[in-house]
Amino acid sequence: MRRNGMCPICYIKQFLGFRKRVSHLEIKQDYLNENCKTPPMGWSSWNTFRNEIDENLFKQTGKAMVDKGLVKAGYKYINLDDNWHSNMRDEEGRLQGDLVRFKHGIPALVKDLNEMGLKVGIYSSNGVYTCEDLPASLHHEQIDANTIASWGIEYFKYDYCHHEVKSKYAPLITAISVMKGDYYQEIDCISAKCEGLAKLMPDSKVKQKKHISGLDAGLGAVIFDNVYAEEDGEYVLTVHIRKRGHYEKFLQVEINEEDFYFIDFPPQFPFNITARFQTKVKLKKGINKIRLSNPIRNRADGAFYQYYNMGQCLKRATEGKKPIVYSICEWGFNKPYMWGAKAGNLWRTTPDIRPIWPWIKIIYDKTVKRYNYAGVGSYNDPDMLEVGNGKLTLNENRAHFTLWCMMTAPLILGNDIRKMDQGVLDIVTNKDLIAIDQDPLCKPCKRIKRGFVDILAKPLDKGYTAICFFNRGLIPKKGKLSLDELAKDNYVNFKLAPQYDTKELWSGEKDKVVNTLSCKLPGHSVKVFVVGPCQK
Repeated sequence: MRRNGMCPICYIKQFLGFRKRVSHLEIKQDYLNENCKTPPMGWSSWNTFRNEIDENLFKQTGKAMVDKGLVKAGYKYINLDDNWHSNMRDEEGRLQGDLVRFKHGIPALVKDLNEMGLKVGIYSSNGVYTCEDLPASLHHEQIDANTIASWGIEYFKYDYCHHEVKSKYAPLITAISVMKGDYYQEIDCISAKCEGLAKLMPDSKVKQKKHISGLDAGLGAVIFDNVYAEEDGEYVLTVHIRKRGHYEKFLQVEINEEDFYFIDFPPQFPFNITARFQTKVKLKKGINKIRLSNPIRNRADGAFYQYYNMGQCLKRATEGKKPIVYSICEWGFNKPYMWGAKAGNLWRTTPDIRPIWPWIKIIYDKTVKRYNYAGVGSYNDPDMLEVGNGKLTLNENRAHFTLWCMMTAPLILGNDIRKMDQGVLDIVTNKDLIAIDQDPLCKPCKRIKRGFVDILAKPLDKGYTAICFFNRGLIPKKGKLSLDELAKDNYVNFKLAPQYDTKELWSGEKDKVVNTLSCKLPGHSVKVFVVGPCQK
């Protein structure tokens, strides 16, 4: 841990039990938007086509989605995954489609797909390059958000390749200034207020000059509460710093406890003593409060702030435009279920899926445990569907689709829709299963029992419950559940009744039961029932 200009006593304090974190992000609401009140449904190019994509593929796939009834079934999004764009940004620094494979441009493709009744999604990464080593959005967040919003994009997948770890160190602050047109105000650090371990320090090289240190790792903050703006609008905020240390630094800028901006500082060479770094912020007419800190304590904090930053850029870019569903593809490395709802609409729980049965089970096991973190507008994402891909059997395809629906997961198809056979189509358009996934409560299932046969229970709207029996192994098994016992679980909120109506959603068979629900299960198969009080 570098001292980074911190006062010697403050530096010692952090090792003697000072644990108060004064720099944190108080987000008042989740990333909700009107497009995402239930899990998104659609198709993505990655699982089947990887880097072999062009505009004709998307037009053909869009037409197939309409012709085969997928759009009518709820699959609205058609997503361009990695490899859609050129390695060159345009003359204005904007992303652009591959100049050969998308020769008519992405806006023209979006228009064509919109006319088919589809919404279009697109892809980038929070590193400097995507997973296919093409230009990505780190350090270009706002311009990329503005670009895709101007194209009418309505879904954005943000990957984790070439991720850069955020520094827990902050710069040494000497002053801030704001400017709009001819208006300019500069405020010296002497008039600022310090919190936590932040402290006003004399400069050893510049007489009568001071700076504020101690903003590292969420242990300190500095507040300028007398920032005047002549009118509402966008201002250039300049942060004046005292150079120190050949290592990266990071700063969170909090405006009026509502808006957040972020500035990265490169390693600093001491050719000059001071430096200036700028960002654009929105201020309101009159007095504003600007709070500076570095909240990064670990890798998970850094990942959160990168994804949150892009979410804020998307919100600014879509003011007055179509909202964008924001998919956080962080691979589950930094506990995104803990912070995902504050940053976006859905978050990956694991690394990429494959059409391999054991791997699908691993992803299910990792995701089903996170049921308590999801809800309306914020979803655990166990990755795209592999139904119809690889060598999955009929039972495995059904089980895969069912488990994703029970977990209230996004349903993003990954097969070749143009060549999809009727058996696969029947699975992914099962109205009853889709209704389970799209239930307005958006409550993921809870695993009530784990074993050779897992039992899952998912609360549904209007007092119904979905109950799934999942045979994990190859050998046929029996599943059995006491509904009296199920009623003791507060999360499931199952209501007792003298008798229950049941419907099995793959066979369509209906029955009445008193207390015990049971079934026989072939290997690698599921049976899923909707259960409710008997309607006489």
